[in-house]
Amino acid sequence: MAATTVTTHLPTPTEFAEATAKAIPSEISIRTVLGIIGVLIGASLVTLSGRMLTLGLADLKGHVGISYDQGAWLDSAYNASIMFIGPFSVYLGGLLGPRRILLFAAGVFAVSCAFLPLIHSYSLLIAALIVAGLTSGTFYPLTMTFALRVSPLRFLPLTMAFYAIAIDGAVNVAPSLYGWYRDHLSWHWMFWNSALIAPVMIVCIYFGIPAPPPRKKEVAPPSFAGFLYLSAGLALMFAALQQGERLDWWRSGVFHALFWSGAFFTLCALIRRLRGPNPLVALPYLWRWNTVLLASLLFWFRFTLTGTIILIPQSLAIHGFEADQIGPAVIWSAAPLLLITFTAGLLMLRKVDPRLLLAAGLACTAFAVYLNAQYTTAWSAANYYRTELLMGMGQSVSLIGLVGCIVLQGVFSGGLTKPQWILTFSAMFHTIRLFGGTAGAIYMGHFLADREKLHSNLLGLHVTQGSWITDANLHALAAGVYAKSSGATAAAVRAADLIGARLRLQAYALSLIDGFFLVAWACFVGLLLTALLRKSPLNYGELSAVQEELSAHPESKS
Repeated sequence: MAATTVTTHLPTPTEFAEATAKAIPSEISIRTVLGIIGVLIGASLVTLSGRMLTLGLADLKGHVGISYDQGAWLDSAYNASIMFIGPFSVYLGGLLGPRRILLFAAGVFAVSCAFLPLIHSYSLLIAALIVAGLTSGTFYPLTMTFALRVSPLRFLPLTMAFYAIAIDGAVNVAPSLYGWYRDHLSWHWMFWNSALIAPVMIVCIYFGIPAPPPRKKEVAPPSFAGFLYLSAGLALMFAALQQGERLDWWRSGVFHALFWSGAFFTLCALIRRLRGPNPLVALPYLWRWNTVLLASLLFWFRFTLTGTIILIPQSLAIHGFEADQIGPAVIWSAAPLLLITFTAGLLMLRKVDPRLLLAAGLACTAFAVYLNAQYTTAWSAANYYRTELLMGMGQSVSLIGLVGCIVLQGVFSGGLTKPQWILTFSAMFHTIRLFGGTAGAIYMGHFLADREKLHSNLLGLHVTQGSWITDANLHALAAGVYAKSSGATAAAVRAADLIGARLRLQAYALSLIDGFFLVAWACFVGLLLTALLRKSPLNYGELSAVQEELSAHPESKS
């Protein structure tokens, strides 16, 4: 009996481009612009809200009157809720459409933010932050999906430029904005700011995103159990990672409970997915060379942001600087955003490979943090202005290059032609974005603590009683504080305390320098991963040309 050979036709790059061009509108309208503005506001709002909460955590704890340990759960409640709703947004978006979800979520988020500063009960505050996290967590995966599916290909790089401005700008503007609110208005505005912006997002989404077509009654809705298991598992493990340093990791029963219960729920989601495939999830679609590499690059890119988010603010905070004094150093990262991102978007339309932009941005960031590694305890915010300007350029260019590579991968893997593929694609990158940012912040905090202990021990070896340098410093300091001390013994004790404080300051400064070098090495790893990326079959200029040709010859669409 002769064997029959079945051959499967693999689409060519041109066929992928044509399928994408047919799935995406060729012209832009006022309604489309409003929808894109609405979803970009949502993407920036969730980033700004999370950053504001981190900056204002001390004021919030003082307002409610809670301890440090209790206050540590406030940030986790908000961020773990964002992580929970991320994968679940795929289910909700596929079942109800992004318009309904975003309108409802933005409305509840605005109400939550309006009442958050008025809450004095710890338990109610936790509940309100969970609601705010659950609602704002829908913004990123659903907004990105919509923006990619409605932007004409010739405007797609500019849409990504706006997206980079919204995300990166919100992170870098937050310290200055929060400092201004606290000094001129009230810390309450870290929440009321979002309550005022969310209605603008609602109006844009209402008029800009069309209602989805009615669902066919004969089609059974997909099961939500697998999404629920995965969301719960990721949220629990996320909370475990965020609390790990404070709880002393594996020595804590709470950490064990959070981590292993999260791992159990994630395993349940995997088993359920293997036993009964869900039509809204396409996991095999994600197993591609460039997709895996881009996910790794997104993780490393989020780690490189710790230079601006953690290292520079902490290097100034050790001198007692407040948010409004730290803000001028960080805001220089946001200064070139508008010009640089639009230039990068236009370069991609001019057929520049986004991998080159990603590599150039990572190189600029690495050079900037290398310059910051010359840090001394005498530095102020002004010392960071030029290096932060360079870092802002690097982060902006690398972000738009990375997003450009991700979108091209979605196009040439067929993602934009099938809703379930692009939903899965977007949800995965959303999850990695959250885990990458949190894991980077957690590891950097752990790294700084360990290096500070090491440098304290090494410096302490050279500060011993009987050494003429140590004795000379002790005598000089004791003489300086003698007039305000109760006697020679008290002056000597105070002098010893001052020597210890100097040692701690220098040890922490050395740990920050190590942190800057670590970020530079992370950029180097990112460059290696970028070199391993495969080139996309077509660039944005060629994609745009395909769509324009189809628009000029409508008969070819049939």
